Amino acid sequence: MAKTDSKTMTVDPETLPYRPCVGIMLINRHGLVWAGNRIQSVDTGSPLTWQMPQGGIDEGEDPREAAFRELREETGTDKAEIIGEVADWLIYDLPPHLVGHALKGKYRGQKQKWFAMRFTGIDGDIDIAADEHQEFSEWAWVPVSELVELIVPFKRGVYEQIVRELGPLARPLV
Repeated sequence: MAKTDSKTMTVDPETLPYRPCVGIMLINRHGLVWAGNRIQSVDTGSPLTWQMPQGGIDEGEDPREAAFRELREETGTDKAEIIGEVADWLIYDLPPHLVGHALKGKYRGQKQKWFAMRFTGIDGDIDIAADEHQEFSEWAWVPVSELVELIVPFKRGVYEQIVRELGPLARPLV
C-alpha cells in the first residue's frame, strides 16, 4: 500500500513499484522511426507529447508477445519483425508531481524492455484509431536523431539509451 502525506495527498514513490513495460522502435524501409502524438490523460507539465509505442506487460506475458500486442493496440498493425532489443531493462522515475496520478497512481515509474522492429507493411496498414482506447492523435515517421527532442524530459535518459543501442538499426533498406 502506498504511503501518503494526508496534508498534500502526495504519494511516497519509494512505496511504489516500477511498472513492467515494453517499448517499440518501429523502423520503416527508409530508416525512419514511428512516433505518435500522445493524447494526454494527465498533464505532464511539458508541451512535448510525442513518443514511440509502449505499454504494460500483462501478468505472465512474454515481453516479445507484449511488444507485438502493444504495437497492434497503439498503431493498429502488427506488420513487423523484431530486429533487435536493448541489452537491459531501462528504468525511469516519474517526476514528483505525477507520482500517484500518472500510470493509474500505482507506480513510481516504468521498467522497460525495448525492441527494434522493422515495419513490413505500408503506411495504410497503420490505424491509430483501431483500438477502442486510442492513445495517439496523429503519427509521423521521424529521423532517429530527432527522437530524444520529442519526448517529455523525464523520459529523455531512456530515449538516449534506446537511440544509442537501437538507433544504428534505423537505416534504409537497400
